[in-house]
Amino acid sequence: MMDAGTALFERHRSRLFGLAYRMLGTPADAEDVLHDAWLRLNEQDPAALDDPEAWLVTVTTRLALDRLRRAKVEREQYTGPWLPEPLAPEADRPDATAEREESLTLSFLLLLERLGPEERAAFLLHDVFDYGHAEAAAILGIAEDACRQRVHRARRRLREDRPRFSVDHAAQRRMLQRFVEAMAEPTLDTLRALFAEDAIHLSDGGGVVRATLRPLHGAERLARLYLQLARHFREPLFHHELVMLNGAPALLLHDGKTVSSAMWIECEGDRITAIHALRHPAKLAHLMPVTSMPVTKGEAGPSLH
Repeated sequence: MMDAGTALFERHRSRLFGLAYRMLGTPADAEDVLHDAWLRLNEQDPAALDDPEAWLVTVTTRLALDRLRRAKVEREQYTGPWLPEPLAPEADRPDATAEREESLTLSFLLLLERLGPEERAAFLLHDVFDYGHAEAAAILGIAEDACRQRVHRARRRLREDRPRFSVDHAAQRRMLQRFVEAMAEPTLDTLRALFAEDAIHLSDGGGVVRATLRPLHGAERLARLYLQLARHFREPLFHHELVMLNGAPALLLHDGKTVSSAMWIECEGDRITAIHALRHPAKLAHLMPVTSMPVTKGEAGPSLH
């Protein structure tokens, strides 16, 4: 039987993980934060806590803030673009639905990277986890007015910087299917027709595997990149599948039994406005096995750089 502290922690674990993961963008870091929070809980008498949930949320938030501040420094030295790490598909439930699902998409997690750690924490507590300004301020250990200002700044920055992307999953699935079909019989024209004129491509290899080291911009450049990739990676060993990652459609490329790339998109109408390719092996290791979505299989696809 669980002791009182462990039972308390498990009762709130999903909410705590959802908060830590949205703060940090990687499941492993979120789990580390939860482990540290659990250790601190073990030093307490649960019966002596006036509001155990508030205590756990406060400890988890502050631990995640400390880790995020360190991560921000590390990510400045990261080789190439940094992309968030998806949850394993089996972890999409219950954690993906613990709070608002749209706040869990990989595109939104990447958008949150534009906020400072303190703004990110205040925004998540107030706008995603529905804490009032006074409650969020108490969790963060700041004045209520300061918390209100942080939330306001975060909202403004997200509105200003928010890329155009559709949260229509049916539209995203259609565009990913069109991408699969175009890669099966690639031409410059068919690939170019997929992308908005100002489309952007980000690829995260972390310096471990080959990937573009800077964002690429423009339909022409993206079409030429994927035309080259399609022509060089057509061996039967490669195959792709559509899956749901973090509650949104994504495309996985398999190299034999290994997932070598995970790709998700943002779109507007019938054009892709942003394409993200996660290639870092450590960030992909937990994506096998994956239950795929129904999709018409094309020919072997490319290594998504």
